[in-house]
Amino acid sequence: MLIHPWDAALDDAEWQSWIAEGHDFGLLVVNGLPGQPPAAVPTHFARDGRDLLVHLARPNPVWDAIEHDPNVVLSVTGDYAFVPGTWRAPAGTPPHEGVPTSYYTAVQFVCRAAVVDAPEAKAELLRRQLAHFQPDGDHAPVAVDRPPYGRMLSGIRGLRLEVTEVRAKFKYDDHKPVEHRTAVADRLTARAEGLDTATAGHQRDRLARVGPWRP
Repeated sequence: MLIHPWDAALDDAEWQSWIAEGHDFGLLVVNGLPGQPPAAVPTHFARDGRDLLVHLARPNPVWDAIEHDPNVVLSVTGDYAFVPGTWRAPAGTPPHEGVPTSYYTAVQFVCRAAVVDAPEAKAELLRRQLAHFQPDGDHAPVAVDRPPYGRMLSGIRGLRLEVTEVRAKFKYDDHKPVEHRTAVADRLTARAEGLDTATAGHQRDRLARVGPWRP
């Protein structure tokens, strides 16, 4: 992923806060076996310290590839919007000469995967995931000897992903003048399609912190 200096996270807290806001669904990208293409698996994940926790169905075709090469990437993307060229034309030029772009936030976790297969270890992984996704505890106990989870554990395998690198990109035209970024954020808010409002909000957050871009 190309990250220009003006697209980089301002600090670790920026990407950490963004993930914590509910961006807990991504693509697990696994190197393919020799002669096969990479695989991309959509999945929820939960953070456990610096590690990420995932579980997948046992019939999922990625297991052999992970065991062959445990180096994986979990990619999360959000707060994205298409910005038409007419919004980006430089001052003094016709609107139709503007060049369109996409705004988005992307966080990629480079990880080393460890397969979790022992029943109690899988139960603990599920407990930690449920503590994140259902913090009110409104679910049956996850125990190896109790329904409903006990009899279902054999049908899944867990993954503990040790994060070795984080690549975070916040692509919101931060190298453009303040007036330009403000105008685009206002237009996104007015258009209010898809993730426009969230995109405008993140652009304004960056604008407040960055101000005029200085290399």
